[in-house]
Amino acid sequence: MSSRPRAAWPLVAVFTAGYLAAYLLPTIVGRLSVHLGLSTAQAGLVGSALLVSSATAGFTLAGRVETYGPRRPARIGLVLAMVGYGCAALAGSVPLVVMGAMIGGLGSGTATAVAAAGIAAQRDPHRASSLGLLSVSATAGALYLSIPHLGGGHRLPFASIAVVALLVWPATARLGGVAPAGPAAPVAGRLPHRRSGLVLAGGMLVWSMAQNALWGVSSRIGVDRVGLSEVTIGAVFAAALGAGLLGVMGAGMLGGRLGRAVPIGLGTVIIATSIVLSSSAGNLGQFATGEILWNTVYPVVLSYLIGLAASLDVRGRWAVLAGSASSVGVACGPVLGSVLSEQAGYPVMGLVLGAVTLLVAAPVTAVALHTGGRPLMPGSVRRRGGAPAALLAVTTGAVSGAVPRLGAPEQAVTEISLPVRRRRPVRTAFRTAGPAGGAGQSNAYASTSDR
Repeated sequence: MSSRPRAAWPLVAVFTAGYLAAYLLPTIVGRLSVHLGLSTAQAGLVGSALLVSSATAGFTLAGRVETYGPRRPARIGLVLAMVGYGCAALAGSVPLVVMGAMIGGLGSGTATAVAAAGIAAQRDPHRASSLGLLSVSATAGALYLSIPHLGGGHRLPFASIAVVALLVWPATARLGGVAPAGPAAPVAGRLPHRRSGLVLAGGMLVWSMAQNALWGVSSRIGVDRVGLSEVTIGAVFAAALGAGLLGVMGAGMLGGRLGRAVPIGLGTVIIATSIVLSSSAGNLGQFATGEILWNTVYPVVLSYLIGLAASLDVRGRWAVLAGSASSVGVACGPVLGSVLSEQAGYPVMGLVLGAVTLLVAAPVTAVALHTGGRPLMPGSVRRRGGAPAALLAVTTGAVSGAVPRLGAPEQAVTEISLPVRRRRPVRTAFRTAGPAGGAGQSNAYASTSDR
């Protein structure tokens, strides 16, 4: 990406188009099961194929977005999404629907990778990721309110994703082109924070798998266990995503005041509790409470995880790799949820998923504590008692490279103590300040005997 961060709204638009399929997964799986005659596990496999395809695109593009420039891969991803999901919407046979979903998944993963790399280059990655989650939550919420009233079988969810990709296309004109060759182009280098990045990527894989295992069968819980209609379930999901909007806005306003460890650790505990409550619900009140509480906290924690991954590498490689690992977990989620619910029932499934969520919270929170992950903002790096170094670099014309670039990860500072030999001051080395010391002299220390 360019060393100069661009406007965030085109990245937010591309992020929305890439992430929308994962948010609509419950209605996709539910409608494939009802209208194409698939079992819950078979419909979950179709959703998993879509998301595995998306993760494959993310892994392929990790570290390569800046080579190609964001505009070209973003447009390729949107075209694949329009063609793939459009074909899945028009097809009436299962093989064609699966093929279209996988092509669309490649497009979604490509668009998400471009957005993740661009978000990592922003001056405040957490704010940019929060805006992206805010946008995709609002879009999915609107679709959950409208799709149940429009019918259309499995066609409407796929068609909706394709239409959103089409609407986002004009925003790609505001993305950068191919990076210029020469000394200004970024030089490929070793991935920073390898151990922390690998732990974070693995933790996000398991964390996302547990979340999407519930999300993929939530509509089936509402129908089979609680006895709700599709319209009622859609209203619950819309209310839950609306609460998620409030959660993301709160996270955006909170920013880094509490760091990342507290929101990630505490939020994951709340999520585990919500999973158990939702999966064991016996009436509308319990089901709605679990889903709303879960969807309120889930995007908040996700925004901090995305911001943490972005802070590990300003070039966005860890953001793309961790996001792709998360997509693998999301892809495995529907299968895991379907198998657990069919073999052990929904309440046992919720207990297992809640326990897994709690277990993965420890290493991910440790990464947040270890790395800090604070973005370098004007005023965030100070000399002891001095002015902000980044701000001084801007205002005083400092030599390029003398201070970290705005938006770069904050560098660790190590205290080095030096031995100091103390000398006993001589009484005659001091005299009072005043005119007796000579005209214009006002120094309290006139002797240099102790230098």
